Amino acid sequence: MRHMPQIAHVDVNCFYASAERAFNPALEGRPVIVLSNNDGCAVTRSPEAKALGIAMGEPWFKLAPRAKEWGLVALSSNYELYGDISARVMELLARYSAWLEVYSIDEAFLGVKGTPDQLLALGRTMKATVRRNVGVPVCVGIASTKTLAKLANKWTKNNPAFDGVCHWDSVPAADREGLMRRLSVIEVWGVATRLTKRLNALGIHSILDLSRADPVMIRDRFSVVMMRTVLELQGTPCIPMEEERIGRDQLIFSRSFATPITTAAGIRQVMSVYGQQASARLAKHGLQAKVLTAFAGTSHFNPNDTSYPSVSVPLPMPTADPVLLTKAAHALLPRICEGIRYARAGIMVTDLRPTGNQAPLSLFENPHEERHIGTLLEDIIRRYGRGSIGLGHAGIRGGPDWTMKRDMLSPRYTTHWDELPLVKAA
Repeated sequence: MRHMPQIAHVDVNCFYASAERAFNPALEGRPVIVLSNNDGCAVTRSPEAKALGIAMGEPWFKLAPRAKEWGLVALSSNYELYGDISARVMELLARYSAWLEVYSIDEAFLGVKGTPDQLLALGRTMKATVRRNVGVPVCVGIASTKTLAKLANKWTKNNPAFDGVCHWDSVPAADREGLMRRLSVIEVWGVATRLTKRLNALGIHSILDLSRADPVMIRDRFSVVMMRTVLELQGTPCIPMEEERIGRDQLIFSRSFATPITTAAGIRQVMSVYGQQASARLAKHGLQAKVLTAFAGTSHFNPNDTSYPSVSVPLPMPTADPVLLTKAAHALLPRICEGIRYARAGIMVTDLRPTGNQAPLSLFENPHEERHIGTLLEDIIRRYGRGSIGLGHAGIRGGPDWTMKRDMLSPRYTTHWDELPLVKAA
């Protein structure tokens, strides 16, 4: 049993803030927050910002008046930088296991094997390597199941005694039970507020209560998924590793506008850009869509304008063709009211299936897909940046006025030549 496979959960601490600090050491020790789209609210807070009492989701307009007093640094979301930092972290982690599941932009599961001492040493090695080569801090939780590995990682983040690495089975059983008794059941991976209330009604308040519950009863009262969580807390692996986590059911492209759009021509441009992005994403993952839904909406805080048009368009065949997707998205335009201040819009492609799964009759073959236009667009954008190419109304340069507001954007140090960091020798 000492050599049974284990699962390591590696998570970057305060990922967005840590990515910013990797290229700007002056931010170390200072309260830092990273803002959501259009510089709306705090989505990442450094430990120093949390110590100031700044809550997750706190609007920036409320924090701005006291930012100078607190020494608070606010930054716009630098998605290009974060995506590249994430890729570098995952590439490093892949060297330690052939069994890697990238769970999100800042966390991954790895299949590992060894004695407790060997696993602790491996966790410390991964932590040190990521810090040295990428510049971001991580914590590592190791256990026999994914759920326990996530719990071990959460524990090490809040207990400096672990120094960033916790092997669940190496901790005395009494200490593990004490932790699970103190933590509410809502702290369990996959348990949300509504589910917590239902569990509390059954007298299950702590993680320890849930771990001691009868799995069959939990299955009957809740679901098989919840039964798996109980079994995982008991040490029985029930959630398998996945090679890739891609939303296979749908893709959504939606964003709030920095400046409201009041014309159908403006919405046409939005739909054209999103249609192109959907095509590139589908082509990247070898998928085609059969249904496209386009939608727009006014702000909930605008009492004068209320309009939420939407349209669902069945496509003639499964496709990733940017021309067909854009034409389908334009079906929304007749429902747009001129003069209404639309605050957001987007498209959703559904009924996804692998490319080539169903070959069309020659009569319905699409010349754009035969020439792999979607893949070509993705390659050009990856090489020369977003906005470098587009089809029709999506072929814009300089960025339209509805693009996302990012007034406090840091340089994209690793993805744009003109923003590379400069190093000067003293």
